[in-house]
Amino acid sequence: MLITAIEPRRKGLSALYLDGEFALKLDTVTLLENRCDVGRELDDDELRGLIAESNERRAKEKALWLISYRSHSKKELTDKIRRTCDEESAQKAVERMEELGLINDEDYARRCAEQLIFTKRLSRRGAVAELSRKGIDRDLAEEAVEELDVDEQENIRFVIEKKYRDIADEKIKRRAVACLQRMGYGWDDIKSVIREYTEDEEL
Repeated sequence: MLITAIEPRRKGLSALYLDGEFALKLDTVTLLENRCDVGRELDDDELRGLIAESNERRAKEKALWLISYRSHSKKELTDKIRRTCDEESAQKAVERMEELGLINDEDYARRCAEQLIFTKRLSRRGAVAELSRKGIDRDLAEEAVEELDVDEQENIRFVIEKKYRDIADEKIKRRAVACLQRMGYGWDDIKSVIREYTEDEEL
């Protein structure tokens, strides 16, 4: 296969033309480093190698961009990178980020657990479920949450006072209960705190 043209495209890519026809877009730096000039012959193995190298470079660049924006779990990062490249390249990129110390599920779980409980005011159970959804191993999620000293009833009070001040109203009370249950709070804690505001013994 003869390289007949290389044309720059957006996002650091170049269009590669083989035997007079457009073949595919590859990372421009990969093409430069491998001295892919017009007039060079490529065999199938060389082309496959260029594709793999291009994919891996793009996956690493995507990983760095994503973690510069915010921290991610390994699974989250892998899933996002896989939207733009193959699975093997995504996994290699994430492994490299881990080797460099740029991602760490244990640190991520601790930071995220703190935010979920003290900022979003989820219950312990709700925080564990959310961490699991983000790809954190359940045992690690539970360990991160257990390290935190949290008063769940105080968190329930915070949610009620912020969102449901007229909780004596039956409709608002039902909405508050449904919201708190979605946040993972147990019925006994919800009932106990709501009684402080409504003196409703029928709860």
